[in-house]
Amino acid sequence: MKQKEQVFDFSPLYTDLYQIAMGQAYFLDGTAEKPAVFDYFFRTIPFGGGYVIFAGLEPFLQALENLMFSQDDLDYLKKINFHEDYLDYLEGFHFSPDVFSMKEGEVVFPLEPVMRVEGRLLEVQLIETLLLNLINYQSLVATKASRMRLAAGNRVLSDFGLRRAPAQGGILASRSAIIGGFNSTSNVEAARVFHLEPAGTMAHSLIESHGDELQAFIKFVEANPQRAILLVDTYDTLRSGLPNAIKAARELEKRGLKLQGIRLDSGDLAYLSKKARQMLDVAGLKEVKIVASNLLDELVIRSLIEQGAPIDIFGVGTRLVTGAPDAALDGVYKLAVFDGQPRMKLSDNVTKTTLPGRKQVARFSDEEECFVADAIHLAEEDLPQEMFHPFEPEKFLNLSRYRDEELLTKVMEKGQKLEVEDNVARIASYCRERLSHLPPEHKRFEYPHIYKVGLSQKLINWRNDLIHGYRQSFEES
Repeated sequence: MKQKEQVFDFSPLYTDLYQIAMGQAYFLDGTAEKPAVFDYFFRTIPFGGGYVIFAGLEPFLQALENLMFSQDDLDYLKKINFHEDYLDYLEGFHFSPDVFSMKEGEVVFPLEPVMRVEGRLLEVQLIETLLLNLINYQSLVATKASRMRLAAGNRVLSDFGLRRAPAQGGILASRSAIIGGFNSTSNVEAARVFHLEPAGTMAHSLIESHGDELQAFIKFVEANPQRAILLVDTYDTLRSGLPNAIKAARELEKRGLKLQGIRLDSGDLAYLSKKARQMLDVAGLKEVKIVASNLLDELVIRSLIEQGAPIDIFGVGTRLVTGAPDAALDGVYKLAVFDGQPRMKLSDNVTKTTLPGRKQVARFSDEEECFVADAIHLAEEDLPQEMFHPFEPEKFLNLSRYRDEELLTKVMEKGQKLEVEDNVARIASYCRERLSHLPPEHKRFEYPHIYKVGLSQKLINWRNDLIHGYRQSFEES
C-alpha cells in the first residue's frame, strides 16, 4: 500500500494583508467571481548559475487542496474591520482553481511560466503569497543542492541544515535538498515524513561530558552500533581525536563492533582529511569513511576535491538551507488574463514587463537529446516553428529541426489534486535525468552559457498590441 506523505495545512490568513484587502475590493465591486489566469515565473537565476530546479509543487497542491477559512480566521478578520458581507461570503468558501504546472524536479529558466493558475479572481489572488512562499524557497534550496551535487560527483551529500533553517521551513529544506541531489538528512522529522534516509554523527558535548575522549567514543558506539561515526576535533584532531578513534576501533572490534567513520568539523579539511586517511590506513582501518562538515558549499566542495581530499561524505548545513549567498529566488505571480481578456504589466524596466494570455512552454531538444531552447507560446496556438528573443526581436531561432515536448500539464482540477508524483526519491530521480540533458556549458559555476528562452510571433504580437493600446489610452486621457 502506498504511503501518503504529510498533508500541509495552512490557514488562508497565511498571506499578506493586501491579498485579503484586494479580495474585499473584488467582492464589493462584483468581480470576485470573474475568471482570471495568473502565471508564476522568476526573472533571475540565483548563485550566478545557468538554471533553476523547480521544487515545492506537491506541498503547495496539498496546502491548496485543504485551504479554507475557519471560524477563528473569520473572527480575526472581523476584529481588524473587514466588511461583514465579505466575511459571510468567505464562510464556507471553497478554493477550486485549475493549476497547470511543470513537473517537480524540472530544470527551468527565467521568464517562462513554471505554473499557471486559473480560477475565480478572488481565489487565485488569495493564494499568491502561499504559492510564492512555498515555491520560491524550495526551488532555491533544490537549486543550491543540485550545484553541490555537480561539485561532489559520486560522493555522499548529507543535509545538516535544520538548526540554520528558517524555523519549520527546515522540513521543506530537507525535502528540497534530496530533490536537488542529496543522499540523506540529519532532520529526523523530514526523514519520517518523506521517507528519506536519516543520517548523523555526534556533537562535541558528548565528548566533553565524559571528559575522557576514548571512553566517550566507546560508549557512543556501544549505544549506537549502527551509527558509529566519531567526531574527532573536540580537542586536537591529529594528536587526540584520531589516535583515540583508532584505539576505540580496536577495542570495539574485540566486542564485535565496527567503526564506520570519523568526522572533521573544523580546521583545514583538505590537510586533515589526508592525514586522517593515512593514519586510518596504517592502522588497518581502510574501510572507515571520512565525513567533513563546517560551512561547506559547492565551491568549497569543488576545491576540496581538486586538492585530492579523501573525503567520502560531505555534511552541508548553513549555506544549503539559507541559499547563501543569494538567500531568495525572485519568483513572482502575475495576472495574465482577466474575464477573458489578456492583461499585462508595463514597466520602465523592459525586463519587468509581463507576458499576456494563457501560455504554454515547449522545450526543444537536438538529436542527442540535449536541451536547446524553450519557447513560450499561447496555449491556444499551434506549436511555433521559430521563436524570438523576448527583448531583442531581431534575434530568432528556427525550431523546425528539433524535437519538442510541452512542459505545462494540468495538476489540479477544480481544487482537487490530480495524479502528481509525490515520492521525493522519484522526483529526485527525475531531476537527475533532466539535468543530464542540459549541456554542460549551462552548468558551469563561472559564466554559464545563457539558455535560450524565446517567444512565439503570435505572443509577441499580443504583447505589442496591448502595449500600443495602453499607450494610446495614456495619450487620450
